[in-house]
Amino acid sequence: MTIKEENILSLARAVVNVEQQAIESLKLRINDDFVTACKLMLACQGRVVVTGMGKSGHIAGKIAATLASTGTPAFFVHPGEASHGDLGMITSQDVVLALSNSGETGEVLTILPIIKRLGVPFIAMTGEPTSTLAKFATVHINVAVEQEACPLGLAPTASTTAALVMGDALAVSLLEERGFTRDDFALSHPGGSLGKRLLVHVSDLMHKGDEIPVVRTNDLVCEALLEITGKKMGMTVVMDDSHRVEGIFTDGDLRRMLEKQMDVHQVAIDEVMTKNCTTITPETLAAEAMQIMQKKKINALVVIDEQQCLAGALSMHDLLQAGIV
Repeated sequence: MTIKEENILSLARAVVNVEQQAIESLKLRINDDFVTACKLMLACQGRVVVTGMGKSGHIAGKIAATLASTGTPAFFVHPGEASHGDLGMITSQDVVLALSNSGETGEVLTILPIIKRLGVPFIAMTGEPTSTLAKFATVHINVAVEQEACPLGLAPTASTTAALVMGDALAVSLLEERGFTRDDFALSHPGGSLGKRLLVHVSDLMHKGDEIPVVRTNDLVCEALLEITGKKMGMTVVMDDSHRVEGIFTDGDLRRMLEKQMDVHQVAIDEVMTKNCTTITPETLAAEAMQIMQKKKINALVVIDEQQCLAGALSMHDLLQAGIV
């Protein structure tokens, strides 16, 4: 079989064009019905129950997941399973969002009497405004498309894309109305990179107590070197007798000292340390600490409390291990 590359490229571009037009037409459908659907979901005291069959079911599952992760509690119920017990998952406090391109999907129509008996708001998202599902609905959202991207006009393509985009429009509109923030998003995504950037604080990663390399201001450099070697952070904090941070001594300070041929057994640490070192607080986000290190081209930070006293120490290696970088 000879593959004609130009035909493949031409067909692929045609698919994109059809689906792009389908999405473009949705702008005209963002109307009062859309607003009403948003109000119903905002007023919901329970969950938004999303349902759909076949390809619409796959889109419904994704919409439910997007709603749930952006501040609107939601879950997917398979309409076929709903008739065999899963309808018990729907309560009178919920809102039902049903997807069906034809608006005549048998499995969805079967559960309509129970939904009516529960008296829950029912949002239908279909491509047929005169369909049974659309007529039954509290509010109908029209996601009709002129044609499918499938050249046979059979496989759900443009229609499922349109439904998916409309679902995203609902989720994002609700997100904005709820005042949902990046911090809220992170709470539902603690395992992701965003969650780590927005949830992990310096206090969660910093070295504390005896783990912190520390010397006093009148200690000799040779004593500081032993502390650096033992604690393996590439630096040591220098503090006074009141535990206030006076400075930091790093590998770089040692190199500059050796260049001047200074004796590590004779020089006090406060003569060669870096004074006014960069500090952070335990409440600082770990991601912010990383940005500070990168900007200043340093590998460790001293953590201080409200009294400017030593609270901990954080290294770039700690951030790497936590997956912050």
